[in-house]
Amino acid sequence: MAIENDIVDELALRLDTAELDAAPIAKITDDYPEMDWHDAYAIQDALRARKEAAGVTIAGLKMGLTSYAKMKQMGVEDPVYGFLTDYGRVQDGGDISCARLIHPKVEAEIAFVLKQDLIGPGVRMEDVLAATDHVLPAVEIIDSRYENFRFDLKSVVADNTSAARFVAGTTTRPVAGLDLASIKVEIVKNGEVVASGTGDAVLGNSAESVAMLANLLGVRGIALKAGTFILAGAITEAIAVAPGDHIEARYSDLGAVTMRFTD
Repeated sequence: MAIENDIVDELALRLDTAELDAAPIAKITDDYPEMDWHDAYAIQDALRARKEAAGVTIAGLKMGLTSYAKMKQMGVEDPVYGFLTDYGRVQDGGDISCARLIHPKVEAEIAFVLKQDLIGPGVRMEDVLAATDHVLPAVEIIDSRYENFRFDLKSVVADNTSAARFVAGTTTRPVAGLDLASIKVEIVKNGEVVASGTGDAVLGNSAESVAMLANLLGVRGIALKAGTFILAGAITEAIAVAPGDHIEARYSDLGAVTMRFTD
């Protein structure tokens, strides 16, 4: 590690406070440019530990940077990952308060729920499909804690990959007979289609993203457990939202997910 453990804990506190107070901060690499990837995940781990110590339950995991083009642009070889919280879960059709967020954006994703453990490294897409109980449509609401959306990737990882809220749909499907790569998605904002994409935008197939997650965790000796809820990565670009906005994400074969943003 390039930074000391007490600094890791201080930065986790800084990020946690920024989220809970909805008060943006400068990106942490401004103060600690020597931060490496190990430091970034150590801060994320410390942030997770703080939340669990405060009684928060981890509701799932998420992948980010799941486009090959984006990874090349950012100069990295692997996606990034983070965790989801129980307080971040919003019911389909529910309201989301913008007052508790900084600059929220929505992304349409496919979520996986496992029926078997996945233990990397060496997990393949076929292993993920065999271990999946069902998939369902989902929208992630990301919300970077950094001022003016100014950040670098190490700061994003430390900030739990901008995780904030998520909404899962009620339509569940087994993966057998489902072509994940060809699922079409549209984000409709206040009645207007503002983003669209297909499932192959996520590493060619969202199941490939889950395999990468299993392998990234496996290197750290962590298994993906049966029952885990996983957001596999954004199919669409992130769309900014504000109070008064109504969002519907429509999926071929998987139904729709809706939410409203309030003051």
